[in-house]
Amino acid sequence: MAMLWKFMRVARCSKPALSTKGKVRGIPTPSRHSSSKSVLSDFAANTPCSNAVELLGKAYPQDDYSNVTEKILSQVGRNLHNKKHHPLWLIKEQVKDHFYKQYVGRRGTPLFSVYDGLSPVVTVQQNFDSLLIPQNHASRRKEDNYYLNRDHMLRSHTSAHQWDLIHSGLDAFLAVGDVYRRDTIDNTHYPVFHQMEGVRLFSCHELFSHVNDGEGLQLFEQGHRTAHKQECHTMEAVRLVEFNLKQVLTKLMTHIFGDGPQVRWVDCYFPFTHPSFEMEINFQGEWMEVLGCGVMEQQLVNSAGAQDKIGWAFGLGLERLAMILYDIPDIRLFWSEDERFLKQFIVPHIWQRIKFQPLSRYPPLINDISFWLPSETYSKNDFYDLARTVGGDLIEKVVLVDEFTHPKTKKVSHCYRIIYRHPERTLTQDEVHRIHQAIEESAVRELGVEGRF
Repeated sequence: MAMLWKFMRVARCSKPALSTKGKVRGIPTPSRHSSSKSVLSDFAANTPCSNAVELLGKAYPQDDYSNVTEKILSQVGRNLHNKKHHPLWLIKEQVKDHFYKQYVGRRGTPLFSVYDGLSPVVTVQQNFDSLLIPQNHASRRKEDNYYLNRDHMLRSHTSAHQWDLIHSGLDAFLAVGDVYRRDTIDNTHYPVFHQMEGVRLFSCHELFSHVNDGEGLQLFEQGHRTAHKQECHTMEAVRLVEFNLKQVLTKLMTHIFGDGPQVRWVDCYFPFTHPSFEMEINFQGEWMEVLGCGVMEQQLVNSAGAQDKIGWAFGLGLERLAMILYDIPDIRLFWSEDERFLKQFIVPHIWQRIKFQPLSRYPPLINDISFWLPSETYSKNDFYDLARTVGGDLIEKVVLVDEFTHPKTKKVSHCYRIIYRHPERTLTQDEVHRIHQAIEESAVRELGVEGRF
């Protein structure tokens, strides 16, 4: 995205920093979405503020990369994965309990340590460079991430902590936290979600100690890179690490779901693992990815100070697991404060089976918006993010339903269908009309589009 998000109103540096929240002005908070007048008046305000964002007690100067919005900053510090009896907390505790009991060290203590309070604000170096993600890799794009500035961002994955935790001397750990990505809007995607990262490193003795005649086997060689191994790994080491990883994750899924959904493995490629795989689970007739994993890039392991070890890493989405396990149909519900939702997960023990009882299904209201795209760089995620900022969780889904190129002017037009539905009450057409009008006006003002409405 070539422009700075003009609708971001940041706090003045002279004001005290908030301990847990970002401080922003000029954009409606979720609690104000029910008042359409406040939506319009807030977006009409264009008085510039200071050029720094205050978040978690620190100030981050803005620059041409800054694109975080108040809607996103308002979610920082919610830490749903640490909120007792929340469904994401239940999933996290189940995974922790399984790893604590299944994998025990020589002294009878858990092999894996757990870190669930790490700051979601990381450096670009932590989020990308430490994982060997190239400078020109698509995953770094502003269209897909929330940047505070060129050097700091809201983590887009818990992998951002891999290098630091390995460098601290850890061989086996789980890291849990909220992650942030600009993405499509539907019932399975939300700009904030929660991941659990798992890492396990093996010494030569640990990996080959249970192999017959394994004394002569080695972790490393001077070979060449193939689709099945890195150039520095022996094939025996890669096969054993891959086998261990799939065994660990298959046991975890079986422990959580029992003999439930079908599971399949899909070969793929991640920048920080090789070879790598995705695990998918069949949910309501659809195959849904629940985690990605693979053999870690040895360059990453070496740079973190564990040159004599080889390992695997995985990342799983807590919302995806919870939606499958509890049959939760809409990812927005995880952010609900409605007691009808939350009280269903107050159970005496974490392994109690829960069947989510749907709240009343309120009717949707559907409106379309069409506009000519600007000549500058435009991304669909720019519009999705703007719509999410204005409409908040009243928006259930946004779909690009038509794309048209004018035969003479070559200008491109997009038509998006916006489905409004509140998860807890019925929306009025007048309320939705005012919000939709605010989205139209903001798209013209902030994205430079030419309205066709």
